[in-house]
Amino acid sequence: MTSTLSTDPSTEGTTQPTIPRRFGALAGLAAGALAVALGMFFAAITDVVSPIDAVGSEVIDRAPKWLKIYAIETFGTNDKLALRIGIITILGVAALALGAGSVRRWWIGTAGIGLFGIIGAAAAANRPRESGGSAVPSVLGAIVGALVLYRLIRPRTVQPIGVTRPVEVPGRSQVPLGWDRRRFLIAGGATVTTAVVAGAIGVQREGERVSDLREAAAVPLPGAALDSTEIPPDAELFDETPFVTPNDEFYRIDTALSFPRIDVAKWSFQITGMVDTPLKVTYDDLLAMPQVERVITLACVSNEVGGDLIGNAVWRGVLLRDLLDEAGVQPAAEQIFSTSVDGWTCGFPVGAAFDGRDAMVAVGMNGETLPLEHGFPARLVIPGLYGYVSATKWLERIKLTSWDEEGYWVPRGWSREAPIKTQSRIDVVRAAAGTGNTSAATGTTREYVIAGVAWAQYRGVEKVEVSIDDAAWQEANLGANVSDDAWRQWLLEWDAEPGDHIIKVRATDKTSETQTEEKARPDPNGATGYHTIRVSIDG
Repeated sequence: MTSTLSTDPSTEGTTQPTIPRRFGALAGLAAGALAVALGMFFAAITDVVSPIDAVGSEVIDRAPKWLKIYAIETFGTNDKLALRIGIITILGVAALALGAGSVRRWWIGTAGIGLFGIIGAAAAANRPRESGGSAVPSVLGAIVGALVLYRLIRPRTVQPIGVTRPVEVPGRSQVPLGWDRRRFLIAGGATVTTAVVAGAIGVQREGERVSDLREAAAVPLPGAALDSTEIPPDAELFDETPFVTPNDEFYRIDTALSFPRIDVAKWSFQITGMVDTPLKVTYDDLLAMPQVERVITLACVSNEVGGDLIGNAVWRGVLLRDLLDEAGVQPAAEQIFSTSVDGWTCGFPVGAAFDGRDAMVAVGMNGETLPLEHGFPARLVIPGLYGYVSATKWLERIKLTSWDEEGYWVPRGWSREAPIKTQSRIDVVRAAAGTGNTSAATGTTREYVIAGVAWAQYRGVEKVEVSIDDAAWQEANLGANVSDDAWRQWLLEWDAEPGDHIIKVRATDKTSETQTEEKARPDPNGATGYHTIRVSIDG
């Protein structure tokens, strides 16, 4: 049995075999996957940014404020994973559409994959610390992907009109256009296999790079005589929320889609701008300087009332004022403007380094070397300021400058200065220890405890009060005041009556300012309002 070739209406004067549209879509998906995988492969072996990461980082940088807020509120610390999945999904859908469109017009897929290659190349070349060479992996991947799609869609040589060459097949052809299903499946399978292998090698190489960074971050800090803050036992009133947040539970919010490329042996940061003596500080320099350990609570400005984007840790590092004193800050300097290895920037008032707070360049966290996720080799820790204006990870430069320069988030609608607001949170409502959930205390009431944390960094927490069912405020017991820069645990004993109850909490700082009841979103400078919950006590 034979089938004949038909004329491709988009190619005048020739005949061309075509394939079913659904297989064209699969061809587009396979070729697109190959283009992306080869881009990852070439990026990994040349040690430049991956096209996927480059495009994702550009999306993060250029996304509107409302979208960033939505991503953090919806996905929390998984926002970057969600972005990666979103990018891959969009690329997959686009590849399917390009392949289907190429069945009748072959140039659609070639042009589409080429366009995505150009976008990836431009994004890679635009990333901090990258050069024009970073565009090459995306371009190479796109060229190969476009050629493969062309061959999958147009597997035969174009024949002049009038020339008929039967195609021998083992049975009646279901597609009378000269298309060979078996050949397509073999070629498509080879394409997918190549994509999987190339992508796996790219992922493996990236994993090895990150593993090398983790190994460097795992090297213990040298022993030193530290000026440390002691944490008394009564700082912790309940177990559910540790007074010191473990490193692997500490929140992480940043704009980095992948960890920056850092060689700790070559890494350094500079202090420049309005200083008398610019400094270059290496990792060994930092470790050799006098260091302190301080208990400091950090909070993200995106933290909702009652949210968990906050953590308390013991930070080890060099006081920022010591470094700035060595550089000599000039009187005209208004802002300490810092830059990360991945290009992120932020700035805060010069006074925050000299007003007595323990602002530092940190190299350690909770007795360990600073974890990679939290800024290894060094980061800034500035008590009392939200992270978006102060908490630069993977530090590269500190510049003394005027307010004319704006950090990453300020042009995006967030406030220039961002002192952390006095806030409190309810973490626990449970039966008192030793009573059980149904143990009666007096009459029909039951012995319960309500507990949580409160913070007012750089000012300190003076008082925490709890109101139940809008009754009078009751003052809670406070854990030890380890530092005005650290949160305090609080606990209130409660003779609870069966039924539903509304509980809310408020804190007062050491300036006698009580947090406001007025509800406000995190933007532009931090959420406000009382954390309020509903609980049900069994009868």
